[in-house]
Amino acid sequence: MSSKRRIDDHDILHEPRSSDGVDRRGFLKCMAWAGTGVVWTIAAGGIPESSLFGQSKHAGKHDKKSASGLHFVQISDSHMGFSKPANTDVAATLQATVDKINGLSEEPEFIIHTGDLTHQSKPGEFDNMDQILKSAHPKQIFYVPGEHDTSVDDGKQYLERYGKETKGRGWYSMNHKGVHFIGLVNVMQLEGMGQLGDEQLAWLRDDLKAVSASTPIVLFAHIPLWTIYPDWGWGTKDSEQAFSYLKRFGSVTVLNGHIHQVMQKVEGNATFHTAMSTAFPQPAPGTAPGPGPMKVPAEKLRTVLGLADVHYVEKNHSLAIVDSPLVTAAGASASLLSEPSSLARLLRRNLQVG
Repeated sequence: MSSKRRIDDHDILHEPRSSDGVDRRGFLKCMAWAGTGVVWTIAAGGIPESSLFGQSKHAGKHDKKSASGLHFVQISDSHMGFSKPANTDVAATLQATVDKINGLSEEPEFIIHTGDLTHQSKPGEFDNMDQILKSAHPKQIFYVPGEHDTSVDDGKQYLERYGKETKGRGWYSMNHKGVHFIGLVNVMQLEGMGQLGDEQLAWLRDDLKAVSASTPIVLFAHIPLWTIYPDWGWGTKDSEQAFSYLKRFGSVTVLNGHIHQVMQKVEGNATFHTAMSTAFPQPAPGTAPGPGPMKVPAEKLRTVLGLADVHYVEKNHSLAIVDSPLVTAAGASASLLSEPSSLARLLRRNLQVG
């Protein structure tokens, strides 16, 4: 993910509609872009626009008021307690992520963590994560669990700490600055792929009934809510039912983790995004015998770890997402920065809608 490449036709999957109800047209395999972040906006009319990370027109450092109306950060897959060759110090890379957040030119209003907070659901792992995140300037953090947070004790530790004001097994919704946020849990009934379950789907249907069709929706869950690679369990088997409730909304953004790499797709009214991990990368789909921690050279590790920086553009009900690695691959970034207009043209050509 740290080597330079251009997006050609072979980077787009053209497959029939799958069981999750999502058409594969326009699915970009990976848009990490050699460690340099890309900010992209899907406006109400469906026309993608893009710029490179660091070319933001926002005001000076640590402005308290977001020029875009709403600003938050997504982090994912911190795996506190993991200590293997892929990353022997996940606490240090989580701290580096917090430092990156604290150094953003515009302070986020809150953080969303899309699961796998810990590696084995141990109390000390949760404690260590909480201690590190206390140093983040945004003090409000919203969580959903990953399978590593629930598989050992059925989510008991997670729910005791972060689920006291949630529904069912940890799902919830909230409204902020005209955006309706929904945190979903798709790791409690794992059978190869993620699953939401009938109880949560019924709650989601009822929750959305009271929301105007003009309200932007942000869904966040650990396992992707779109089918990326079913052989590795990278998808949610009953997501089609969930998206049937969302068809009437003009703007739906889906934020996920689990796969430890950036993938993005636009389909109709929905924009899908998976985030980098703060702990270790995983292989691209189908490029290894199976998923799992991927060891990269030590000097490359922080170019494939990072965060997603999200702005809501109120005037056209769109969200812009910047994927920012902990450390930029300098050589690759320099070559991309020299031709930003070419990159924008590639994104406009290949981020197809519908």
